[in-house]
Amino acid sequence: MIQISESAQSHFRRLIEREALPGLGVRLSALHPGTPRADVRLEFAEPGDLQGDEWAVDCEGFTLWLDAGSVRYLDGAEIDYTQQATGGQLQIRAPKIKGETPGESASLVERVHWVVEHEVNPQLAQHKGHVSVREVTADGVVVLSFGGGCHGCGMADVTLKQGIEKTLLEKVPGVTAVRDATDHASGSAPYIARSSV
Repeated sequence: MIQISESAQSHFRRLIEREALPGLGVRLSALHPGTPRADVRLEFAEPGDLQGDEWAVDCEGFTLWLDAGSVRYLDGAEIDYTQQATGGQLQIRAPKIKGETPGESASLVERVHWVVEHEVNPQLAQHKGHVSVREVTADGVVVLSFGGGCHGCGMADVTLKQGIEKTLLEKVPGVTAVRDATDHASGSAPYIARSSV
């Protein structure tokens, strides 16, 4: 599952011994897993900090706790520590943290979410915008909410029809249409203001 080099274990052990707190361990979790902005969080954890559903990895002198919801994204992760002239360098490689492209057997919802997170939102982020999937109906209609710079933007309709809908229809078999459920009048920082006409 997770490989922790001996040098990384020694590094953690030294840090934990310095803190001198009974039961202190290390907790590893994935932030925004399955998305292009996925990252890892590594932090000290006392027994009272744990949720109770973490997975325990016994190391020499301490326990590494894995956040239960992060386990599938951290499978195959490697943690290493190398000493350099300027100090130590902790490296965490988690090849599955950004997720894996859903296969043909994946549900329509999974495939829609993947394309929205990995293709649509990175494009919208250029204008400080994003969309979230509110619903995927049984007949293949994807209902979205615009946020950030897209919320209230005068070009949201064009973005929806010529960008997002076109992408989803091409890349996700089973999608029949895309609808916007956003109240654009309440947008406070649109990328392009809507005209008052």
